[in-house]
Amino acid sequence: MKLIFKYMGKYKKFIFIAMLMKLCGTVVELLLPTIFEHIIDVVVPEGKLAPVLLWGLGMFATAILCRELNVRANRRGIDNAHHVSYDVRQELFRKTMNLSGAQFDAFGLPSIISRMTSDSYNVQSAVQQLQLMCVRAPMMLIGGIIVSLMMDASLATIMIVMLPLLIAIIIGVSARGLPLYAKVQQKLDVVVRVMRENITGIRVVKALSKADYEKRRFARVNEEMTRSDITATTVMAIPGPFMQMCLNTGLALVVVIGAGRVNRGVMDPGVILAFLTYFNMVTMGVMGLSRIFMTMSRASASANRIAAVINADTDLKVLSEDEVKKPSGEGFIRFENVDFSYGEDSADKSGFVGESREKALTNISFTVQKGESLGIIGPTGCGKTTVVNLLMRFYDADSGGVFVDGRDVRTYDKDELRRRFGTVFQNDVVFQDTLRENISFGRQVTEEGILEAVRDAQAAEFIAGLPDGLDHEAAIKGANLSGGQKQRIFVSRALAARPEILVLDDSSSALDYKTDAAMRRAILDNHPDSTTVMIAQRVSSVMNMTKILVLDNGRCIGYGTHEELMKNCKPYQDTFKVQMGEIA
Repeated sequence: MKLIFKYMGKYKKFIFIAMLMKLCGTVVELLLPTIFEHIIDVVVPEGKLAPVLLWGLGMFATAILCRELNVRANRRGIDNAHHVSYDVRQELFRKTMNLSGAQFDAFGLPSIISRMTSDSYNVQSAVQQLQLMCVRAPMMLIGGIIVSLMMDASLATIMIVMLPLLIAIIIGVSARGLPLYAKVQQKLDVVVRVMRENITGIRVVKALSKADYEKRRFARVNEEMTRSDITATTVMAIPGPFMQMCLNTGLALVVVIGAGRVNRGVMDPGVILAFLTYFNMVTMGVMGLSRIFMTMSRASASANRIAAVINADTDLKVLSEDEVKKPSGEGFIRFENVDFSYGEDSADKSGFVGESREKALTNISFTVQKGESLGIIGPTGCGKTTVVNLLMRFYDADSGGVFVDGRDVRTYDKDELRRRFGTVFQNDVVFQDTLRENISFGRQVTEEGILEAVRDAQAAEFIAGLPDGLDHEAAIKGANLSGGQKQRIFVSRALAARPEILVLDDSSSALDYKTDAAMRRAILDNHPDSTTVMIAQRVSSVMNMTKILVLDNGRCIGYGTHEELMKNCKPYQDTFKVQMGEIA
């Protein structure tokens, strides 16, 4: 709940106004039964029409004022709640963008999505309740009791006796509900994950005729979440029927006892009518408190999940030159005895337990001079992409050093480091926008720079064939583009800002050999100052690189030029022969 109060602080002036209007509206509402009682017991017995009309008009004006105050308070409260949830989502998104690879792996994409959507909505509901119901419900409860005591202390005692028991039940059940709602949100993470997997892989599901299988899989996780939600909601609903029974019993007692007092002439009829209204107000106050505790229980669980992300410590901190070792040799890009493992041995600071540590890279060393090129080749899962992840500091190495331009990557501000790169990732993304915007991507790239990048990426021909060229609107994830077209857009994006370091991670797998060769030649000819790191499955894509790093199971099994590897690296020789057709 600290998170909720923290973000409410920014709008404390407007929240105070909303609560003050709600307070005034509730006070005015509490006056209505008293006015009604005065009309019944004092004004009507006089037998004059004018006072009745005058007091009736006054009661009507009071009701209009009550409505106006409550409506304005509700509008202000809703507006404040939306602003708070907007700030929470903005901060959560900003923090998500700054999470390290390890932290993002620990939280998981589905969990991040549900925190951004479902959890932030729960926080919004809580802020709205805190401003409105947290004023109205206690005021109805306390105000109704006070006015009832002033009217008839003996009848009011009936309500007072029940309240401690009802409040104790509400508090006890709410304490039980908090962990149950936390479990519901965790189950929702799983539902989002399965849903996302199926939406992303819908073509595969349909192609393999596995729609029924995936429906059953989704039904299982959906049922688990539903059961958890039913359990939590059922527990939180326990006080409702019990409170309603107690209050109805009390109301019946009030009617019976009050009627007897009216018959004996010790109470006026208007008093009992007003008392019944106040009793209903007290009932509304108690039920309102029950709803508040239910909302707060759900919101508290959601706020804790959001706070786990927002308050996660930055594990990729910028270090000073004195805190790191200097490179033992020269080189624009340099890896020195680098070891790296994915996963964690124990729960991290976010409360997540990662998988057991799995060695991804072992004692990797290589050097690339400025303007040179490095090809990285090896079987799937050998650690090729991990090299790029460490180079761009999405993760930190367990041991050894990663250096760019003579500096340990840990001494760079992350934006300063990554601005030096132009990157095509293995699973890159086309955004729902024009091709021009996908290539420039919000950077200060000239039109000439975009056109040059498009030509070098061999994308000019297919873009020219589109009716609106670079202004062609790409669908979500580039669904209206072929695999080869998307890869050429990715390479155009990487080249557009003329980066110092160009990273191409399996960027030509969907291209034919002719287009791939033409693109590589254009990059070498037109970007001679860029230092290139190319990850590929094809030997033909890396054989002209200055140096080639051959990986297997996270270890370097070959390093050198194509000619050197053909002499002394048998796995490379075998791959070359298979791919070039020398082995049937």
